[in-house]
Amino acid sequence: QVQLVESGGGLVQAGGSLRLSCAASGRTIASVDMGWFRQAPGKEREFVAAIRRSGSYIHYGNSVKGRFTISRDNAKNTVYLQMNSLKPEDTAVYYCAATVVAAYDFWGQGTQVTVSP
Repeated sequence: QVQLVESGGGLVQAGGSLRLSCAASGRTIASVDMGWFRQAPGKEREFVAAIRRSGSYIHYGNSVKGRFTISRDNAKNTVYLQMNSLKPEDTAVYYCAATVVAAYDFWGQGTQVTVSP
């Protein structure tokens, strides 16, 4: 079992930056793969970024490549998503997820990111 709590969302103007955090408890995230997803109103959930337990493999969704950076601090049991050059189309609820037994079988409650034009 692992509990995930996202934070850092908010309202920002286009071109601005935000850093999301995903704090884990219940087990160390050093042994699990982590990912970020987002869902905008009326749209399907979209993959944003993923980082393997070792940190050696990182993957991004096409819509965020070059603008977002995923990282992890295993000592703090936290995963981050640095979001730069934000666009209105980045507006969504952002979720972090952990792969413990099956792919992304544990999810946080989400944090709202709103980017104004």
